[in-house]
Amino acid sequence: MSYSLIKKSEFDKVLASDAEWSGKMKLFADMTRFNTLVAVKKAGSGHLGSSLSATDIVTYLYLNELNVLQIGLDSPDRDIYFSSKGHDVPGLYSLFYGLGILPGEKLLGLRRLGGVDGHPEVRQAGIEASTGSLGMGISKAKGMAWAKHHQKFGGHVYVLTGDGEFQEGQIYESLQATAHQKVNCVTAIMDHNKYQTDMLVEDVNNIEDVVKKVEAFGWHVTRINGHDYNALQKAFTDLKSVTDKPKMIIADTIKGKGVSFMEKPEVETVSGKTYYKWHSGAPNDEAYMKGLSELTDSINSLASELQVGNIEIPVNKIPGKVSSKEEKEFVTDAYGAALVEIAKTNNKLVVMDGDLSADCKLRNFEYTYPDRFIENGIAEQDMVSMAGGLARMGMIPVVNTFASFLAARANEQIYNNAGEKTKIIYTCHFAGMIPAGPGKSHQSVRDISLFGALPNVTIIQPCNAEETTAATNYLVNKCTENGMLRLVIGPSPEKINLPADYKFEIGKGTVLKTGTDAVLFAYGPVMLHEALLAHKYLDAVDFSLKIVNMPWLNKIDSEWLASVVEGIESIIVLEDHSIVGGLGDRILDSLVSNKIYKAQNFKILGLDEYPECGTPWEVLEFHKLDGKSLARRISGKTNIDEDARIKDKYTADAPQ
Repeated sequence: MSYSLIKKSEFDKVLASDAEWSGKMKLFADMTRFNTLVAVKKAGSGHLGSSLSATDIVTYLYLNELNVLQIGLDSPDRDIYFSSKGHDVPGLYSLFYGLGILPGEKLLGLRRLGGVDGHPEVRQAGIEASTGSLGMGISKAKGMAWAKHHQKFGGHVYVLTGDGEFQEGQIYESLQATAHQKVNCVTAIMDHNKYQTDMLVEDVNNIEDVVKKVEAFGWHVTRINGHDYNALQKAFTDLKSVTDKPKMIIADTIKGKGVSFMEKPEVETVSGKTYYKWHSGAPNDEAYMKGLSELTDSINSLASELQVGNIEIPVNKIPGKVSSKEEKEFVTDAYGAALVEIAKTNNKLVVMDGDLSADCKLRNFEYTYPDRFIENGIAEQDMVSMAGGLARMGMIPVVNTFASFLAARANEQIYNNAGEKTKIIYTCHFAGMIPAGPGKSHQSVRDISLFGALPNVTIIQPCNAEETTAATNYLVNKCTENGMLRLVIGPSPEKINLPADYKFEIGKGTVLKTGTDAVLFAYGPVMLHEALLAHKYLDAVDFSLKIVNMPWLNKIDSEWLASVVEGIESIIVLEDHSIVGGLGDRILDSLVSNKIYKAQNFKILGLDEYPECGTPWEVLEFHKLDGKSLARRISGKTNIDEDARIKDKYTADAPQ
């Protein structure tokens, strides 16, 4: 497959033309949309809907309002723009390429190691704030603006938010504080495209009347068509005269703007609800080529109308289809099915979601038991405290969202609930490093330590569908304390096969491979796959590695542990987490406190830095956590066969 961008020289041609200015803006924006589509398709994942809806806004800002292209990206007097929601960053990167801020190879390296991250990161020129965790942007913009004023620097601060993002509590804290502190050189812009992950904002957690709400906090608010350049110009011009308040523009936009079929949601016959399918993920080949064709026609037509000359648009080709019969296992499928089955006999079960029902495989439960499904939207702290209230009334709430946002953002609320000695199950989806394309805001590598500090919580990460079903049943129906279920969101790189005599027993793992030179404890399908891969490499150099699947991350049966490590000199724990506060610390504590430890070599392999962004293979190899690197680190041998490279079975279409 070939991936080619409209060259920067073509963007320069448009800007240098004498064409009518608003038409010139639209042409520049559609060329940016074309490159955005190419970059996301090459990456295999990304956020198209939000990128396309925000393109006209950022095009207008950079070409008409911001001074950074004139005075430099590092000038203290520069205007500052950044996106709080972060999902629109493929479009921003594409704009940066057209402006000469970002080289083409970087744009085509979206979500790749050495390229650009799936959410904004300040290590990229032009990116003013690392974002991806929602709700923080206005607060951060306030800090930037306050510092500018204090240090007598020039420049204004602009921040883009999402509409679903206005369900986060911090947004309202920041609105109130910005006005109260009289930080008036801030302009917030809402990309109000009406959809969040895949549902209408009004159906998930309605934010309207957003104009009145923001005005009530002391802001000056105007509402416009976010795709109308004349309306954008008038709004930003008018706001310059408002100096006694912070400003906000509610920009009504269309998600997927510029590609007709991406602009249209679908109404599902089963539920009657409206769903948007282009929020994240790369389009299939047919949709990709159709989208490029539409944008090409739009660009050619507008270029002709404006008389700017022919725009050279590259031909992007797709290969013939390659059929694949490889079966993919999603542990989340088993989880969703288990909840539906449990609900048949346990009428206390209530499932809660934070705007991720499809990703967390909860839709079947949502449709089957609508009276026991609560959609809370992007408001994790509120959702967790509501779960606390449900639990106090005798219900068994199961709370679902991405691990990064649940374990950390709502940690104080989780702590408060746990102190009431009720029972809540927290399911942390998207746990660990993989998928790594979204970048570190979404890679959850500290959740075990955050939950592990609670004295009355059981933490489990299953390795396959069978273990997921067992773990879900245990936490809901048998466990007497709080539960934390850690789940990988993408397809397992391989189906982990458990022995025929497998039993799901508290504190006990399962030996997957026997060995005598070292024992390696791991958990979850990603790291167990790498461990099994390492086993293959080590077999070739006569190193005998025992591999143990250990799903119980903070409950360890000391007698079982003693039997597993007996006679083995090297004990290794492989973490899909930071090396601090994970399974390794628990195993070492059990070894020492139960006098099992007999001066064996003990090592924890995991992250001791922030996780990188890229494909699964790139990121695991970078952190030396891929199978071959593990084999070398475990054995100390460097003669691992270079020609026997066995690539991981990750697929480009894994959810990212």
